[in-house]
Amino acid sequence: MSKSLLDAIESIVREPNYQALNKNEFARKLKIPPREREPLRRALAELLKKGVITRLHRGRYALRSKSKRSAGVPATGTIFYRRRDDELRAYFIADADSDLPESMQKALERDDRILVPGRYTGRTLNRDRVRVSLVQDKAPERAKKKNPRKGRKVKSRRSQERVVARVEEILERPAAQFVGIFQQDGKYASLHPDDPALPRPIDLIEVLPEAKPGLKVVAQLVEWNAKQRHPQARMVEVLGAADDPGVDILSVIRKFQLPLEFSEEVQAEAAAIEEKIPAEELRKRDDWRDRDVFTIDPSDAKDFDDAIHVRRLPDDPKYGKAAGGWELGVHIADVSHYVEPGTAMDKEAIARGNSVYLADRVVPMLPEKLSNGICSLRPDVDRLTQAVIIRFNKHGKAVSEEFTSAVIHSKKRYTYEEALKALKLAPEKIAALPPAEAAITRQVQEAWRLAEQLRKRRFQQGALDLDFTEVKVVLDDKGRARDIVKVYYDETHQLIEEFMLVANEAVAKTTKTKLTPSLYRIHEDADPEKLLAFRDLARAYGYKAGDLTNRDLLQNLLRSIKGKPEEHTLKIALLKSLKRAAYSTDPLGHYGLSKTNYTHFTSPIRRYADLVVHRVLRKLSQRGNKQDAAKVRVPNIARLAEIAKHISDTERTAAAAEQETRRLKLMEYIAWVAREQPDKTFEAIVYDIKPLGLFVELTDLNIKGLIRKEDLPKGERYYIDANLKEVTASGSDFLIKAGDTVEVRLRDIDHERQFINFALAE
Repeated sequence: MSKSLLDAIESIVREPNYQALNKNEFARKLKIPPREREPLRRALAELLKKGVITRLHRGRYALRSKSKRSAGVPATGTIFYRRRDDELRAYFIADADSDLPESMQKALERDDRILVPGRYTGRTLNRDRVRVSLVQDKAPERAKKKNPRKGRKVKSRRSQERVVARVEEILERPAAQFVGIFQQDGKYASLHPDDPALPRPIDLIEVLPEAKPGLKVVAQLVEWNAKQRHPQARMVEVLGAADDPGVDILSVIRKFQLPLEFSEEVQAEAAAIEEKIPAEELRKRDDWRDRDVFTIDPSDAKDFDDAIHVRRLPDDPKYGKAAGGWELGVHIADVSHYVEPGTAMDKEAIARGNSVYLADRVVPMLPEKLSNGICSLRPDVDRLTQAVIIRFNKHGKAVSEEFTSAVIHSKKRYTYEEALKALKLAPEKIAALPPAEAAITRQVQEAWRLAEQLRKRRFQQGALDLDFTEVKVVLDDKGRARDIVKVYYDETHQLIEEFMLVANEAVAKTTKTKLTPSLYRIHEDADPEKLLAFRDLARAYGYKAGDLTNRDLLQNLLRSIKGKPEEHTLKIALLKSLKRAAYSTDPLGHYGLSKTNYTHFTSPIRRYADLVVHRVLRKLSQRGNKQDAAKVRVPNIARLAEIAKHISDTERTAAAAEQETRRLKLMEYIAWVAREQPDKTFEAIVYDIKPLGLFVELTDLNIKGLIRKEDLPKGERYYIDANLKEVTASGSDFLIKAGDTVEVRLRDIDHERQFINFALAE
């Protein structure tokens, strides 16, 4: 289909005296012979899809008139494009200060994002700021199909009213970059974008001299408006051949516009920071350097935000309610001491919002001198911290909290694997260790005794167990995926998690009680309708699930799937049915953790939210650096609200980039395995069944893909029941249900859509 044909049709419908035409009348007006009208039909279909024209009575077409559209409720916000399984969708997220009527507010309360159907997206790009109309729309009604195996008609879902967003105007467009393959046809140059959410092609009005057709390139958007069928862009960088090592990850970095370098001003500020802590600063702080403070982190970690110290308290009345309990010290790197508000480093940290952990590298929020240097709580060096000291009774209930500015000298850096060995070490073997090592090993074991109590109490209070085994892609020295290892969520992971949770909770409780403006990590209550849909999925796997708005019943379901092949799949499905956690100035609590008070305080090296909360806490400091606390500047509530929205957005971008690089490397790995072992089969679990086919996940690798209906074994006529989540065949006992385990082989990889197609192993 040519650009000129689309432009010609649009030009006709925009004529002042245009009268609605049908396909034949368009053909005659454009002088298209009867046997050459297929491109015309496709062009009209595309303009319909784009919302440029609308179809009237008797197959006539007219320019889509906004005045004739059904009235909607106006709102402003951001549009995001996301791929879910094999489907691309657009979502609208309203600004926090949107003034909406009660009916629409309820819709937003059910979900923090509103679907934008494809016919309503217009010329939007990912992350555009838009003005939309929120309208009532009917969800697609599923046709009834006869299931020959059961001799009855399958029940279809009734058409339901839903609130959707319709884009009316693009208010602001980020400096969009496109990444894709450079193509050239004579003088016409274009880019075929990697991102399936982008229009194809993108016209290149400027091309770099070193560019050659077929190479992966980056282009900067110049213009895309109603007069143009395609976006216009200028080429700004040539990345190389698509299969060159590193080009895949670099393409993602450019796509999401992640910054790889710090400005000279930021680097100069970082370089000017003294490595040695001044004696005057040390005198202002609580000195913990003689205590056995230690860290537990992944083996490949370079930035250590947190360190801990645990001691069992004697059963002595002088400890009050904590007698016989524990004292926990959670020490967090004092980034706020080095990064002052308004500096170049602070402005850059706000802009980045967070560090981004890609498959082969980290894009840090702070310069390496801080993130891997003076702010990293490495062993055997003095480091400044903000600390939370919490005392618990013998049942693990917090009875007191205090906050202090401190200095530590970490005695040990454990990896999770090393900490687990220490945790399991028998008393007689501990006694044989050198005294210093024996003391800290005993402390690790005492720490687990406390964490075990905290974990037990947390789940008794309704927290959801959403932890599961993850996989990590191992790369060779050229960045190619060559192995996948499972990361088990063992006791040492749980230990650190529990201590970080109680520290975050203690800080949130304090800032909330003192009514001081701050940032909170919120997770609003789940939408009952989405929990109902998740319940149906769980039932398809054979689990008994009642009203999952009842926390006890939801917890029971999560316990029942523990350790089962489908655990990962069902937990991911539950996470997708819940609202997205975000940052807010309102302490709305955390649904998943079942906490009334919650914030992020424990990772200021990699999250700007935590840095803000550190400044707030220093302002409220009860001990330690009181003079400096008075000098700390904290943004007002309006500015904090802006920061909350911005860092919620940057977190969403980071998550999308991280997931994409991980998905790329998983695809690279399975393609390599299939090349090396052509007959290789994989065990997979069927986690969903839709009209398109069977969605599966490899049980050992956590790799998802699709067995398309047309790729099922030949010789049968298959019937897919998306409601009952099963596939049957006429004239045989063939039956596959959601939850079944099957053997599959790799069929092919759709790199353009970043999706894997499998086939049943014969």
